[in-house]
Amino acid sequence: MTFVETNVLMNRERLNSNLLNWNYDKKIPSEASAGSQVIQLFVTRLQEFGWSEKNIFGVHVAIEEAVMNAIKHGNQFREDKWVHIVAHITGSEFSMRVTDEGDGFNPDAVPDPTLDENLEEGSGRGLMLMRHYMDEVKYNQQGNSVAIRKKIVDMPE
Repeated sequence: MTFVETNVLMNRERLNSNLLNWNYDKKIPSEASAGSQVIQLFVTRLQEFGWSEKNIFGVHVAIEEAVMNAIKHGNQFREDKWVHIVAHITGSEFSMRVTDEGDGFNPDAVPDPTLDENLEEGSGRGLMLMRHYMDEVKYNQQGNSVAIRKKIVDMPE
């Protein structure tokens, strides 16, 4: 085992044995690079908490869809608008709320991307993936804020 692997293992044991949690509450600019940094930070924290690669993959997909959709579709990359992200991570649960300053949308009006007539359309896949990988996906009434939650399926040993 390498030095880095040993340190990662020790961090996982420390985090899991102390049942610590990690919280994040910040506003980021409506820039793809800022979104990418936050996404990578969350993935790193999930790894530190000992989440399996399978669970991290699904959460990563959902985080990326929520954050990048807020930046791109909600705030339309406008420099004068921010994306507010609140997240909570433990060894067994991930939750996050992403709120943009856009007008919002109706998630129920998004066409099902798996229907034949929608296969060539460019919308709906991200929402479908979030719903697939997360235990909960809830939008506020305005449609500019999404809350997602995932409970871990396989606990690390």
